[in-house]
Amino acid sequence: MAEYDLTQKLIPHLDRHLAIPLLNHLSDIAIFPAEQLAKAQYDLVKGTNMVDYVEQLHEQAKTGESRDFAKLREEATAKYQELQEKAQPVMKVIEDPDAVAKLRSGVDKDKNLDLLRSEYNIDIDQINALYHFGQYQYTLGAYAPAANFLYHFLIFSPSLDLNISAHWGKLSSNILSGEWEAALVEIKDLRDAIDNPHGTSMAKPLAQLQARTWLLHWSLFVFFNLGEGQGCQGLLDMFLSPAYLNTIQTSCPHLLRYLVAAAIISRRAPKPAGTRGNRDHVKELTKIVQMEEYQYSDPVTGFLKDLFVDFDLNQAQKRLTVAESVVRSDFFLSGFADEFVENARWLISEVFCRIHRRIDIGELSKTLNLTNEEGEKWIVNLIRDSRMGVEAKIDLKENMLHITRPHATPTATLIETTRGLAFRSQAIQFAMQSSAGDSRGERGERGDRGGRGGRGGRTRGGAPAREETAA
Repeated sequence: MAEYDLTQKLIPHLDRHLAIPLLNHLSDIAIFPAEQLAKAQYDLVKGTNMVDYVEQLHEQAKTGESRDFAKLREEATAKYQELQEKAQPVMKVIEDPDAVAKLRSGVDKDKNLDLLRSEYNIDIDQINALYHFGQYQYTLGAYAPAANFLYHFLIFSPSLDLNISAHWGKLSSNILSGEWEAALVEIKDLRDAIDNPHGTSMAKPLAQLQARTWLLHWSLFVFFNLGEGQGCQGLLDMFLSPAYLNTIQTSCPHLLRYLVAAAIISRRAPKPAGTRGNRDHVKELTKIVQMEEYQYSDPVTGFLKDLFVDFDLNQAQKRLTVAESVVRSDFFLSGFADEFVENARWLISEVFCRIHRRIDIGELSKTLNLTNEEGEKWIVNLIRDSRMGVEAKIDLKENMLHITRPHATPTATLIETTRGLAFRSQAIQFAMQSSAGDSRGERGERGDRGGRGGRGGRTRGGAPAREETAA
C-alpha cells in the first residue's frame, strides 16, 4: 500500500502540527520502515517548542545529533513568561465577563478599540501581544488555550492580515483539540475571506490559489470527523464548487480520491437539507475522474471509471478489492472502510441490474464476493431501497432475477425535460431586470457628472448613487 499512500503529497500543504497525526498513523500501520518514520517524525517536530516530545523522538531516531534540551526548556519557559507578561492586560479583560459581554455586543471594532482605550487603557500593541501569545501557545502544543486566545484576538483586532493568520491558527487549534463544529465555522470564515480578499495579501491570484489549496487539505480533518452525513456532504458541496474544483484540478488532483470516496460513502446517508442528490455527484465525478486521469489515478478513482465509463464489472470488482485496502490504510478514510465497501457493492449491483434483463443470482453473488443466500438478501434489499426505476421479480426455481423497465410516456418525458424551465426563466428575467436597473443608474450618473465636470469628468458626487442603485 506504500505506492498509494498520499502522505508525502499532503504534508507540503499542511502545518507541521497537522502533519504529526499523519506520520503517527503511518507508524501504526507500518507500511514504511520504522527507522525512516522515526527520523521523519523527529525532523518534523524539531522546529516546534514541544521540547519533551522532541527529546523523546530524538532518542527514537538515533540521529547522533547532540542537543541541549535543558537549555531549550529554559529558553521556552523564558519566552512564555515574556509573552504572557505582555498579554496580561488584555487577559485581565478577557477574564472579566462584563467586559467580554460589552465587546461581543459591539458590531464595530473601532468602537471596541475606543472602549478598550478609554476604560481599560489597552492599545493596539497589547492586543497584538495576545495574538503572539496565542501563537506561542500553539507551538508548545497547548491547542485549546491557543484557540481561546486567538478567538478573543479576533474580537478585538482591526488588522485584516493578522486576522487571516489568526483564523488559520484557530482552525488548526480546533482541529488538533477535536473541536469539529468550531473548526467548521472557521472553514466557512476562511472561505469567505479567501473568496473576498478586500485588499489583503490574498488579493493576488497566486496567493488565492495557494490559500484555497491549503483550505482544501486542512478541511479534510474536519469533514471526515463530522460523519458520513454532514461531513461528507459538506466536503462534496465545497470541493465541487467551481473555484475549489478548479483548484483541485490545477494544484492538487490527488484530492480526487477523497472526493470520490466521500460520494460513495455518503451515497445512502441521510442528506442534510438543501443538498443535491448523491446520484448527481457520482455522474459529475465520473466525468472529472475520466478527464483528470492523465494527472492522477488510484484504485478508488479507477473503480468509478471501470464502473461508469468502461462498464467492466469484473475489473471493477477486482479494483474494489484493492481500493478497500487503500481506504483501510488511509488516514482520513480508514474509519469509513465498511461503508465504502458496502456502498461500492450497491453501485456495482445497480449497474448490473441496469444493463441486464435476466440475472443469474449465483453469478451476481460471485461478482459481489457473497454466498448465494447472502446474494438473495442483497438483491431483495437493493430492489427495495434503490431508485433505479425498474421492477424486479425473483424466480427461485431457476435462481434468476427478471428485470422489467417501464417505458416513459411522452407526457412524462416532456415534464421531465421542462422541469426546471420555469425556475431558469425567472432567474434570467431577474438578471435582465437587475442589468437594466444598473444601466439606468449608470446613465443617470453620467448625466450628473456631465453637468459638473463635463463628459469624462469624474467627481465623487456620483459614487453614493451607484452604490444605492446596485443595492
